[in-house]
Amino acid sequence: MKDASPTIIQHHVGRVRGVLGQIVRVDCDGDYKPALRELLCAFDDRSIRMEAYAYDDEHTLFCLLLSEVDSIARNTKVVATGEQITVPVGTSVLGRVIDLYGEPIDGGGALTVDTVRTIYPHTNETVGGKVAKISKVLETGIKTIDFFAPLLRGGKMALVGGAGVGKTTLQEEILRNVVYGGSGVSVFAGIGERIREGHALWRSLQEHKVLDRTALVFGHINKNAAVRALTAATAATLVEYFRDEEKKDVLFFVDNVFRFLQAGSELSTLTGEIPSEFGYQPTLQSEIAAFENRLYSTEDAYVTSVQTVYVPADEFGNPAVSATMPHMDAVVILSRDLTYEGHYPAVDPFRSMSLALNPKLVGVEHYQTATEAVEVLNNYKQLARRFSIVCEEELSIENQKRLQRAKKIINYMTQSFITTEVETGRAGVTVARLQVVSDVRAILDGKLDDKDANDFLYIGDLKSAHLL
Repeated sequence: MKDASPTIIQHHVGRVRGVLGQIVRVDCDGDYKPALRELLCAFDDRSIRMEAYAYDDEHTLFCLLLSEVDSIARNTKVVATGEQITVPVGTSVLGRVIDLYGEPIDGGGALTVDTVRTIYPHTNETVGGKVAKISKVLETGIKTIDFFAPLLRGGKMALVGGAGVGKTTLQEEILRNVVYGGSGVSVFAGIGERIREGHALWRSLQEHKVLDRTALVFGHINKNAAVRALTAATAATLVEYFRDEEKKDVLFFVDNVFRFLQAGSELSTLTGEIPSEFGYQPTLQSEIAAFENRLYSTEDAYVTSVQTVYVPADEFGNPAVSATMPHMDAVVILSRDLTYEGHYPAVDPFRSMSLALNPKLVGVEHYQTATEAVEVLNNYKQLARRFSIVCEEELSIENQKRLQRAKKIINYMTQSFITTEVETGRAGVTVARLQVVSDVRAILDGKLDDKDANDFLYIGDLKSAHLL
């Protein structure tokens, strides 16, 4: 593997005049003005790296410090390398855990990769192939997602919710199910998440025999904001390589998009930019757009993305959350109320949506059944308010039937995951999409009115549970 340390020192830039968090102020006292995103380093220690971030004026350059803060001091001489940050690419990164620079952090030894790429797209680079038409559903094996908010092959899905509602667990299950049954590769970007979560994911992928087709890129929560922000670019670079050069379908996971945007907000504050509404960086929209626009599919290879979006304080109107949603083809909202009731995955069928849920993509039967199911569940919400005041027996016979059918659908959508078998003590299951449609249809048609609603909790399909 190529040494991640800069090897070319071209020009004297200036000297460090101050350090504020991850922002290094450099007073430019030479003729050379580095381009933005150019990699700089200390003259006496090339391991001290920083990236040209923004000019405050003609003679003052703000840089992102990519090394530890205590490694740099005032008056340190800064030189330009003439390079951008590069990472190794190729099949050798599969099965490995790497950092921003592509350096292994899994204790597995050095990578044997000769090809490297800058972590940024080339502005004059032509698209490697025509942008693909997205028209096929990619099944996850998770009942509530495949039924209410299907994932498109080559599309983007957001798993949205507050802390502790199961976003990461749901993402891991999707990763395991899709990669296990597919022929492509996957890339996982862990941005601002805990180290123990990264280790748990690595163990899970290894246990379920999908690690060898997955590359993991981490910028943990203990890393500075610059590293966390740029980790997304490194992961996107791997995605582009597998799509454009290897012509392989890529399943791309991001955990967590909010942490990526939050890192950008921290850097914006440190450079003294005037914040926008709610204190976010004025470039919030362009930052998420620049990242998401790299994740397109071509006629040769599809990029399917599943991204978790943390919602601070369960405030779904948060600008970072709102900025992400327009880039998604499917949005899965996770409900805290369902988690309190012990229903997992806690997918809210009312607020979740997918462009795939139309007759041309999922078929008429699926579309009509899902529409009717949502109507029944909505009616259940209204009836629930009534029997919270009076007992259920006071409702009409027809309303009692509707109520029970809704309960059965809600319980049927619970599911034991393969990746959580150790924690739950229940065997994980996957269910084909059309089987889910058939099962829900049977419930709606009253074929299981004689069954107790509790019998539908954490089962697979109705036949395997001996309910039909």
